[in-house]
Amino acid sequence: MRGLDWIILWTLSLIWGGSFLFNEIALQGLPALTIVWGRVALAAAILWLVMVATGTNAPPRRLWPPLLVMGLLNNAVPFTLFVLAQGQITGALASVLNATTPLFTVLVAHLATTDERLTPRKALGVALGFGGVLAMMAGENLHGEALAMLACLGAALSYGVASVWGRRFRQAGLSPIATACGQVTSSTVLITPLWLMLDRPWHQTWPGAEPVLAVIALASLCSAFAYLLFFRVLASAGATAISLVTFLIPLSAAGLGWLVLGETLAWRHLAGLALILSGLALIQWRRRA
Repeated sequence: MRGLDWIILWTLSLIWGGSFLFNEIALQGLPALTIVWGRVALAAAILWLVMVATGTNAPPRRLWPPLLVMGLLNNAVPFTLFVLAQGQITGALASVLNATTPLFTVLVAHLATTDERLTPRKALGVALGFGGVLAMMAGENLHGEALAMLACLGAALSYGVASVWGRRFRQAGLSPIATACGQVTSSTVLITPLWLMLDRPWHQTWPGAEPVLAVIALASLCSAFAYLLFFRVLASAGATAISLVTFLIPLSAAGLGWLVLGETLAWRHLAGLALILSGLALIQWRRRA
């Protein structure tokens, strides 16, 4: 990779790592669905403006049903699960569990595709990664923190399924920015009825400036701008390079949580992170000729 790609990659890891920090700040004054709805709705508005400004074509009508599924799997479900979980656990721990996403992607791809089968090396990597999850959850009862950790794993599984589902948009020739815009628009449509029914925003009081600014940051930085950076590195350096962000996000999230909120990870969480990252390294390792 070129030096600029490394700079963008680290910037992307800081932005996505920061999403866990912004979730915690937003939770200080806003309910979960309001945070998620604000994130996807504002991100959709920004990306539509980018589409118009760049002259990018909107997704054709035939692709909107699969985009609804993508919005559910890649935005609505994981965003909601992570926000709910962060009512019980720190953003640093949530980001560590988010790093299991490639483990789930490998398993889903093995079951759902014919060209990404599980090899012995990948199987060992998956086993190491989930061994790390077990190390983090050792001794936990199924309440409070343990349920929150399971919610994070459910979000990672949803991301994994979305990764495989999203292959159809590349095959259909849909541009990356149109895919991103379509999925956040779809997730906004899906979340809006639940948000109105459960959070009743007309009954909410002003939460203060910090939670509102955190939601704006989630939408503009962690969704709209992050997608643009992601596709920039993907086009320049390829999928293998962009996969490195998985290793960097927990470091960024833990660092930001410690710096801003004074959060720390327990030793068993650090041990679990080491096993997860070892498993990911084994999965993504390529034998050189």
